[in-house]
Formats: sequence, structure tokens, C-alpha cells
Amino acid sequence: MSVTARAQFLMDMIDTSTSLGKGMISIYKKFDHLRISGYMQPQFQYASHKGIDSYSGGDFGSQSDNRFMLRRGRVRFDYAHFNKRNLPTVQFVFQFDGTERGVNIRDFWGRVFDGQWDIMALTMGMFARPFGYEVNLSSGDREAPERGRMSQILMRSERDMGGMLTFEPRALDHPLHWLKMDVGLFNGQGLSGPADFDSHKDLIARVAMKPTKLGIGGWKLSAGASILYGGMEQFTPEIYQMEDGKPAFRRDSAAANIGRIAPRHYYGGDAQLVIPNRKGLTQFRAEYIRGVQTATHLDTETPGVVPLRSAGFAPLYIRDFDGAYLSFLQHLGSEKHQLVLKYDWYDPNTKVKGRQIGSPLATSLSKADIRFDTFGFGYVYYFNENMKATFWFDRVWNEATALEEFADDIPDNVFTARLQYRF
Repeated sequence: MSVTARAQFLMDMIDTSTSLGKGMISIYKKFDHLRISGYMQPQFQYASHKGIDSYSGGDFGSQSDNRFMLRRGRVRFDYAHFNKRNLPTVQFVFQFDGTERGVNIRDFWGRVFDGQWDIMALTMGMFARPFGYEVNLSSGDREAPERGRMSQILMRSERDMGGMLTFEPRALDHPLHWLKMDVGLFNGQGLSGPADFDSHKDLIARVAMKPTKLGIGGWKLSAGASILYGGMEQFTPEIYQMEDGKPAFRRDSAAANIGRIAPRHYYGGDAQLVIPNRKGLTQFRAEYIRGVQTATHLDTETPGVVPLRSAGFAPLYIRDFDGAYLSFLQHLGSEKHQLVLKYDWYDPNTKVKGRQIGSPLATSLSKADIRFDTFGFGYVYYFNENMKATFWFDRVWNEATALEEFADDIPDNVFTARLQYRF
């Protein structure tokens, strides 16, 4: 690996680790590199109603329909060491996020490379889970202000504590240089809780084809398949699952349920197509995920702590779900101007629909079983490689149900105007 290739390796490491890739400050020492990077995202938002629940940066205050906020303020430190053959041996990353809501660690991990063939690596610590495309697309690089509802619910904070083995040949003359495979074990609750609350671990794996030329005017295609096979321990005999052929949960209170693993199984596929234009790019992105999710009565987000109620442990609810997003991105005659369209849906319970939720025959169903669809569109202006402005509107629909508060589509649309500064 030449000195130039070594520098490119560092840039690739940053680009492929849900972080930053441009405008770096670099401090060089013999074979050692420290890179400091960061970005901040101040924004203004206006909602269609006061106090709405929102996946566009968090819920609004009960008496507020507009706000200024610092959505993210990230600073990241990357360190890498190379051996005498200019092959990477160690990488260390620390990243924190500081906003008006406090300071939190976002990444804290180390990676060891094989140092001989440059094809294998072992990562341990707090880092992004290797599932899907959107979860691993950096917030600094993403054109839409936020990840979709599905990604936020299933993979809140995107990160978890765990270990991961990666197969990724980096030499361009390697016959499998187009392939990347990740396999890891993780605690399961992400960063939603203070510590792992059971002994069960999530297995997450992803196989991806890196951007590959199709031989059609420079078109490039990338794609991936992901699986999460995990769950959480049951601390109560009460477990609820959907009855076959009926729009209602069935209660199981067998004492033998205590200690069993309630399933959390996700299966996903994604693809990205990039088409060069005379000035700029046309891009299409799509991702679909389906599976089984274990959560609680009023929420389908993976619990970060053991669910509790006044009488002790709260029962768990098992639901079949699916969701997807489709994105279209187009530069408008210049790389400085970009149009972005995105449609996504998340159906937390595919076995019930609409008015079945909240009906007298299905009293065990709740707002957590409602499907939501979102159409987002926006304009991005790139001042330069260190600054961009985003103007975005999310139109959100929920299915009409028999629940009084969701009898029709609720007003929960959000407009976002954001500036991003990065170094």
C-alpha cells in the first residue's frame, strides 16, 4: 500500500464508518495518523399542530408548533496505525454529539486489521450495527434531514455495543474487491438503556456488493442483504401474539414463558443506482425490511430497559411488521443544486388494518399497531464542501382507525430548514 493509498484508506475508513469524509484536519506522524472532523446542524422547524409526536427530530413541546434547535453537533477523532508494508493494523474512533439537550458519546470503538493480506478486520466497542443501507448512511452525508420512521424505530440511535468481523478485500486486483461482509454479536437494546439487561445477544449480518460499474454510460449499482436474528428475555409469563385469522392479540400466561426468548428477527434488502449526468448525478435508492418485532403494548420500539408497570414486569407484545423507503435524487443542472424525493412506510402490525384497530372485537390493539406513510421532498443547496442548506417538508399519513384519537389522519406534518457546517 503506497503513501497515497494509505491516505485514501483513511478517507475510506471515515466514509464507510457512518461518519465524515471531507475537509479533514490531519496530523501526521511516521505511519501514524490522527484525523479530527466534525459537523453541526442548526435548524428551524414548523409543525402543522402543537405538541405533535414526530420522527423529524423528536416530539414537539405540548404548547409549541415551531422551534429552533441544534439537531446534531458532532466531533470525531480517528487514529490509524500502519505497518512497514503500509498496511493498516489498528484504527481507533471516538465521536461525541453535543446539542442543547446535552452531550452524548456516539462512537467509541477499535478495529484490528489482519496486517498481512488486508482483507479482514475485527471491530469491538460502540458502533453502528451492520444492517441495511440507511442505518449506516452518515447524518452528515444524508440528503434528507432524518432517517425514516422504520429505521428510527427498529434501530434507534443506529449503534450498539458489540463485536464484528469484517471481510473486505481492499486491493483492486483482488477477485473479491467488490464484496463486503459483516457478521457481529450485539447486546440488542442499542444505546436506549444504561446496560444490557439480559444474557441474550443479537446476531447481525450483512453481505454487500460495493458500487460496481454496469457498462452503461458510467452507471453504478450497489446492493446488500441483511439479517438480524435476536430477541429479548421474558421476565413475566404474560406474552401477547396475534391470533391466526383474527384481528386481536392472544394472551399466553404460561409460567414456562419466564426465561424464554421473545423473538426479534429482521430481514432486509437494499439497492442503490447512480447514473451520471452531464452535470451531477441521478440516484435511486430502495430498501425493504420485514420480520418479527417484540416490544410493548403502546410502543414497537425495542425496549432499552426491562419494561415495567405498577404491578411489576410489563408483558411483551410480538408483532409481524414490514416497511420500506424509495428515494429519488437529482442534481438540477449543477452539483450545487439537488432535488430529493422520498416515500417511506412502516406497518408495525401487518395482521391488522384500519378500523380493526380499536374495534370492540380487538380491544388489545393500540396506537402501536397503526401504519404510517410519509412523503418527504426537499431542496439541498451546496455552498461548498463544508456547508449546505436543506429545505424539507414531511407529509405524514396514518391509517384511519376505530381509536378516537386516530379516527382520521392526524396533523403531524413538519417543515425543516437546516444549515450544515462541517470541517
